[in-house]
Amino acid sequence: MSKVGIIMGSTSDLPVMQEAVDILQGFDIEVEVDIVSAHRTPEKLFDYGKNAHTRGISVIIAGAGGAAHLPGMIASLSPLPVIGVPVKSRNSIDGWDSVLSILQMPGGVPVATVALDGAKNAGILAAQIIGAADKCVQDKVLVYKEGLKEKVIKGAEEVRKK
Repeated sequence: MSKVGIIMGSTSDLPVMQEAVDILQGFDIEVEVDIVSAHRTPEKLFDYGKNAHTRGISVIIAGAGGAAHLPGMIASLSPLPVIGVPVKSRNSIDGWDSVLSILQMPGGVPVATVALDGAKNAGILAAQIIGAADKCVQDKVLVYKEGLKEKVIKGAEEVRKK
């Protein structure tokens, strides 16, 4: 069974990152959640990045605000796909500092980047990555996407009735 590692720089990121936890649990994908600060716990960061794949993790979602070095540093150390979630923190410059520091990675160190505070999409993307090799997860993603379609159709019908 695949597992997704969800890490963030501090507990203040948890309200945003909880959306990734929730969506993945909805797909019955196991999650491992931890605080790993690129700046305050670099030894832990190195250990996590180098060893996550040995614990059965298939994808890492890393959320960080401000300078947001966590996703890129983890991607530089791990053979796993990394999805970066820029988090708009209280010391952020409207979130742009976080977005750009995750998005603008050098060649050879890819980080898939979702929208500012876009942890839900990070969770869905992680499920899609896992679903490429796991039909059970892929079927759940297909059902989820069908639900999105049905919600739009129902909303359109309600708007036309008014």
